[in-house]
Amino acid sequence: MFNQGRSCNFAAMDSTLVFISLGSNLGDRLMFLKMARERINSTCGSLLKVSSIFETEPWGFESQSAFYNQVVMISTSIDPISLLNTLLKIEFDLGRVRAGVGGYQSRTIDLDILYYGSLIADEQQIIVPHPRLHLRKFVLEPLCEIAPTYLHPVLKLTNEEMLKMLDDTSSVRILKNSAND
Repeated sequence: MFNQGRSCNFAAMDSTLVFISLGSNLGDRLMFLKMARERINSTCGSLLKVSSIFETEPWGFESQSAFYNQVVMISTSIDPISLLNTLLKIEFDLGRVRAGVGGYQSRTIDLDILYYGSLIADEQQIIVPHPRLHLRKFVLEPLCEIAPTYLHPVLKLTNEEMLKMLDDTSSVRILKNSAND
């Protein structure tokens, strides 16, 4: 059930701050991140902040290719389900192939909604905040770079507090400070 302290009529939503995680470990990873940022900016909402690009180990599966990850903050008036569908279309357009059932896999691009304002939703179609963001160093490092004091609406911890409490010891290092190249 959606819970934002107001009616769930998404047709006329005000502008909302949304944080989206971007990741790629196949092909020209920098190009895929750049193309995803451009498409997010043109179809989802205005890019307000963009983290550095981080090189990270695969999480949850084995791969020979490291990921490039980053987080963007946008302002959008698109409802959460439409935003998710738009992000899935961007993934498809950029060559993301989803295997049937199974675990994690390498991909040209992966786009995940981390936060949709202070919305708390646990529906079949969408779960926000992202249910594993507090467990992932590759998400929290770039998220802390652009929004260290942003409060997780369920855990009531800032991104910075979650990063300090994290047990994840995987390698995460800044690859490029200028994410707009």
